[in-house]
Amino acid sequence: MRSVVPDYLAEVLGDVEPDTSGEPAGYIPELAAADPDRLGAVFATVDGKVYGAGDVDTEFTIQSISKPFAYALALSDRGFGPVLAKVGVEPSGEAFNEISLESDTGRPRNPMINAGAITTHALAGSEGMNPAERLERVVQGLSAFAGRRLAVDESVYASEMEHAHRNLAIAHMLRSHGILAEDPTAVVDGYTRQCSLLVTTRDLAMMAATLANRGVNPLSGEQVIREPVVRQVLSVMSTCGMYDAAGDWATQVGIPAKSGVAGGLIGALPGQIGIATFSPRLDVHGNSVRGVSLFERFSSDMGLHVMEVPAPARAVVRSNHVVGGGAEALRVLQLQGGIGFAAAEKVVRESVETAPRELGVALDLTMVHSIDDVSRRMLLEIVRRLTLDGHEVYLVDPETLVPDPDPGDGGRVTVVGRVEEAVIALREAVEGEGRPAREGKG
Repeated sequence: MRSVVPDYLAEVLGDVEPDTSGEPAGYIPELAAADPDRLGAVFATVDGKVYGAGDVDTEFTIQSISKPFAYALALSDRGFGPVLAKVGVEPSGEAFNEISLESDTGRPRNPMINAGAITTHALAGSEGMNPAERLERVVQGLSAFAGRRLAVDESVYASEMEHAHRNLAIAHMLRSHGILAEDPTAVVDGYTRQCSLLVTTRDLAMMAATLANRGVNPLSGEQVIREPVVRQVLSVMSTCGMYDAAGDWATQVGIPAKSGVAGGLIGALPGQIGIATFSPRLDVHGNSVRGVSLFERFSSDMGLHVMEVPAPARAVVRSNHVVGGGAEALRVLQLQGGIGFAAAEKVVRESVETAPRELGVALDLTMVHSIDDVSRRMLLEIVRRLTLDGHEVYLVDPETLVPDPDPGDGGRVTVVGRVEEAVIALREAVEGEGRPAREGKG
């Protein structure tokens, strides 16, 4: 059976195709010559499935979409402190090429505008790298996000450098404030080559999916960046990625995103999907006209807005029942779904309010597919307190969602693969110690 996803993408592309408003970037001759009718869209899931429609394999230059990925490399290579000392994280509310520096520090306001991106390029790689070594680090890093080796479009690079007067002015201002510590021309040259890397819509979707997948490329399995870096990058994309249209984007689309003046546009929804579109006609903000329309449609159709209210966690406790009777009665709390803080709080509340009188208590994770770190600690604290109250506690964990569980001082837990094994273990404990059934509230 043919998947419905490519058909959906083709349908949506057909809906936006008649919109011929906007123009390709005119200030760079090579970009101005782009075919304005090109149009493509790709979904890449966090487990590596890629769906596309339209011109998904047409190559174009990455331009400003390189900014969040270069920022990620700088954070990874230099650490948060040194990077934040040079580049802020506040939205500028200005166009991408504004000379927007903090009045007191000279820092660029964020890494998504050109001033910040030029600085970020200079921070990629280890300290002391020469310009060629730094560029190779950037190319290697962005290639790891894409899952294949990327190459510079020399024609676009030459065209951009010929008209790079504003970026050179920005770089010299950064040098005057001590933000850049080296030759501004060499930094702008490397930054321009970074922006001239050739990608396809398919590449961009995989790069976005790597961000959505906690920094792991879904196809190669490579951990390109660490999770704290992913969180920082996606946060800045959310507030600054669409320049002076960031507020409209955040409210109408609600997907961390970044645009490029060659017509590319990416979005990364954590834990779900990476999205990329390509259409060279740009609006007054420098964002792809049809790309923005596509993302609005995707967000609306599929409920992808990051602020979309999820289903409440009240159903985390699927059942609360007793197996067996007498001294061998086992209270089973069968849990389900993904357990975050709100869900874990429901389990805590259920444990407190039911106050099990049975000797044995089992937390059954058979139908749970994920538990975050805070929730693991909360569940183990439940185990510890139940133990201190005199219960024999069992963790039914066939998928090892809680590896090496340690309930802490005074806590004790027996890990089993099925509820039936907990029943047997409880029976053995009762017979071995001659323990009576507990009495108390039920």
